[in-house]
Amino acid sequence: MAVDLAVLPARCRHRFPIFTRRVYVNSCSQGALSDAVRASYERYLADWDEHGAPWEYWVERAETARSVFARLIGADADEVAVTTSESAGVSALASALRFDDGRSKVVISDFEFPTVGQIWHAQETRGCEVVHVPALGAEIPVEAFETAIDERTKLVSITAVCYRNGTRLDVEAITELAHARGALVLLDAYQAVGSYPIDVRALGVDFLGAGVLKYLLGSAGLGFFYCRSELAGGLLPTQTGWFADRDIFAMDIHDYSPSDTARRFESGTPPIPAIYAGIAGMELMEEIGIAETREHVNALNDKLIEGVDELGGRVVTPEQRGALICIAATDAPALVSALGAEGIVTSSRDGNLRVSAHAYNTADDVQAIIDALARNRRLLSNVAGET
Repeated sequence: MAVDLAVLPARCRHRFPIFTRRVYVNSCSQGALSDAVRASYERYLADWDEHGAPWEYWVERAETARSVFARLIGADADEVAVTTSESAGVSALASALRFDDGRSKVVISDFEFPTVGQIWHAQETRGCEVVHVPALGAEIPVEAFETAIDERTKLVSITAVCYRNGTRLDVEAITELAHARGALVLLDAYQAVGSYPIDVRALGVDFLGAGVLKYLLGSAGLGFFYCRSELAGGLLPTQTGWFADRDIFAMDIHDYSPSDTARRFESGTPPIPAIYAGIAGMELMEEIGIAETREHVNALNDKLIEGVDELGGRVVTPEQRGALICIAATDAPALVSALGAEGIVTSSRDGNLRVSAHAYNTADDVQAIIDALARNRRLLSNVAGET
């Protein structure tokens, strides 16, 4: 059944003031600012002004953020750590792993965000061996992981959706393969969460890192780290802080007693302003509907791909994809700038134009992009003999 592209934006577009001035299709970098998130910052300042230091309430806000994110990924609240970024959660995990027990390998794909590769390569000084699974064009088949994952593999670290080209990896199959060979699996879901439904039980992953900046419509400074409950007690992070403690108000400087839950992956004072904004963004996405958003964005992307094809351009994102569509360009920064001059906000990576629609985008937005690309065909690859 065809998706009515007017329905979802009619419910939510008015919540995002930028659409009175711009065509915003850059949610893969940052979600558009909503009235709910703006109001959440005002509430934070009002609470601070009224109460001075409402720490008990602010801790409760962090617990609310934990619960909302857990609900979004099908986890229990005790399986989620509140962090300042995905980097913080993954670094805490890395600090808890040992590489001198016969399993020294960490397998990562070549589609990972720099955070992931940099953190695992930083463990090489501790005996970690990092193995990359190379891409075959814009895809990495599961078979490529077959060769890399063996009995010496401790962890397989993969992204759900590649930030450079929008490719969606087969997380379930890779996880099944890793577990069959005794390895754990970490999923970077930052480019996925909020754009399509995610269930950590169904995926089978052991760990998951993400944040609210993109499709969850929050702001910078808030991330989450999921750890399967059965694993938390056996991992002792050495990158830590007082909010990782079993009792954060014990104020004991004489020992290290981390929480029995995923909270042990937390660190210092939580990012309170970003937590206010994150709750507002996540609850707004729940109200809009993530499954409905997936169907809506898929239909928008079909329209965009058809338009690019008609222009003679080339979409590098394969059919197995997230919300992000990448279009080959002869000069991607120049194309981003040209579209920006027409009021269309996009971004670029790896020589490609990135277009990332969300629930608030309309068919008219997509047509505006296609029309602007037509006016800038010289910057599209595979046009007029370009290769």
